[in-house]
Amino acid sequence: MITLHKRSVAASATAITALLLLAACGSTTEEAAPEASATMATEDRCATGDTIPVGLLNSLSGTMAISEVTVRDSLLLAVDEINASGGVLGKQLVPISEDGASDWPTFAEKAQKLISEDKVAATFGGWTSSSRKQMLPVFESAKELLFYPVQYEGLEASPYIFYTGATTNQQIIPALDYLKEEGVKTLYLVGSDYVFPRTANKEIAAYAAANGMEIVGEDYKPLGNTEFSAIVDSIKAAKPDAVFNTLNGDSNVAFWKQYKSAGLDAKTTPVVSVSIAEEEVAAIGPEYLTDQLVSWNYYQTTDTPENAAFVKAYQDKYGADKPTSDPMEAAYTSLYLWKAMAEKAGSCNPEAIKAAADGITFAAPEGLVTIDGANQHIYKTARIGKITDDGQIVEVWNSGEPIKPDPFLEGYDWAAGLSGASPAPSSS
Repeated sequence: MITLHKRSVAASATAITALLLLAACGSTTEEAAPEASATMATEDRCATGDTIPVGLLNSLSGTMAISEVTVRDSLLLAVDEINASGGVLGKQLVPISEDGASDWPTFAEKAQKLISEDKVAATFGGWTSSSRKQMLPVFESAKELLFYPVQYEGLEASPYIFYTGATTNQQIIPALDYLKEEGVKTLYLVGSDYVFPRTANKEIAAYAAANGMEIVGEDYKPLGNTEFSAIVDSIKAAKPDAVFNTLNGDSNVAFWKQYKSAGLDAKTTPVVSVSIAEEEVAAIGPEYLTDQLVSWNYYQTTDTPENAAFVKAYQDKYGADKPTSDPMEAAYTSLYLWKAMAEKAGSCNPEAIKAAADGITFAAPEGLVTIDGANQHIYKTARIGKITDDGQIVEVWNSGEPIKPDPFLEGYDWAAGLSGASPAPSSS
């Protein structure tokens, strides 16, 4: 495994909190995130009663529902399986599901409810970095745990968040390395106007400058935007070797239809996407995406025995036509990792969970994952995939072994000038 310098979770917590309001630039309002009532750090919510409440917090409505409903479904599958195998510490899990409604302050409010009113042992969910940034001070104030399942821009490590999706050096950098090996010299960047795309593109620009690539265009649209004709025309005029796509949610449907209508495809202008998985492919239509590239750590086609069992269980529960995807798998895995930590600690107390975390492994559908206790991310194998005409994604490259998480990019000289602060969104 690749060895990189460590930055402790505790050391970065103060800086992350201080940068919160600037970084939460995807918010639809100017509200600050509400603070949760502080709970006792020694509280063990598994110590009494016959059941253990766990919080599921996902967008079940709004522009991000296209991606997040199925994440909630995969969490419910994990709950069912864990309960069927005896539960956690001999007790059954009771899921309490809340709708973040694709609105970042709502995520913070629902997180506070789950902690203060429902007294959940841990919360699982979030998708956009803006939702995570809004929830972060709630969990830090309450000293309770959030398990965040989606790839993100890095440059963060909170002592009360476990990150089970990829950080930058496990998804974006491998995608750039792949494009470089394929001879790509010019890139056009397209993203949604909030934290993740803007920070990711800042990192991509730094990589490009150090690796002989040129950024020939960079455009953003608000989440939920459906008008991309001007951006598509700009891409066509710029003639980049490839497009790097960080659009999220249902904006991708409009973008890809307008992209194809303009005569652009994988042969003329290939695109690598980092937020389109099998669920989004089905919603967009594979005919618009055939042969385009994606970068993740898991696909429905990933060849492991654990994945065969996961896909079967998911489709038995939700329907034979329902695909699995990377964020769904990372969420499913997060519940099993929390179970392993709680049983090692003999407690659901957050401090005991954190103390037990380092080195815990799980044979996940994506392959073996291991928790890095120093930053509360996990080792993950990078995979580049190509979308097929039947809506599946086939792997065309992988890293060969799990990559040690490096959320602050301390192992990359070209990233030395990057910081945790995200640029402000445009007014458009």
